[in-house]
Amino acid sequence: MPASFSFRLRSCCAAAALLAAGVALSACASVSETIAPAFADPARYELYDCKQLETERRTLAKRTEELQKLMEKAETGAGGAVVSELAYRNDYVAVRGLAQLAEDAWRRNRCRETPPGAPPVTSAPQRPDIKPAPQSGRAVR
Repeated sequence: MPASFSFRLRSCCAAAALLAAGVALSACASVSETIAPAFADPARYELYDCKQLETERRTLAKRTEELQKLMEKAETGAGGAVVSELAYRNDYVAVRGLAQLAEDAWRRNRCRETPPGAPPVTSAPQRPDIKPAPQSGRAVR
């Protein structure tokens, strides 16, 4: 048996193994969306108000988009599906789980999006009978 034949055989086996791993991992990707909330604390957003939830939802959406782009970019390289799954899938599943929980809390609290250009709303109402302490450049002794 020539040496070039055994090298080709090993190369083909390695390529087949990588392909099989990529297919298996991509099958896991569709399953991971349904179990994403299992990777997040279900009580995390229980005490958030609507303003906090709005900020959190935006942050999670932005992070999800970043991870999707990174996964797409990784898939263009050699062994990309495997690299994408190993490098980014766990973070992606965790962020999707958090986003799902934040969305559930958003609906449960009956929150509404803040219209663009609206003045910022403070999370705690100000009491008119309490005046802020005077600000001076000197320390109080």
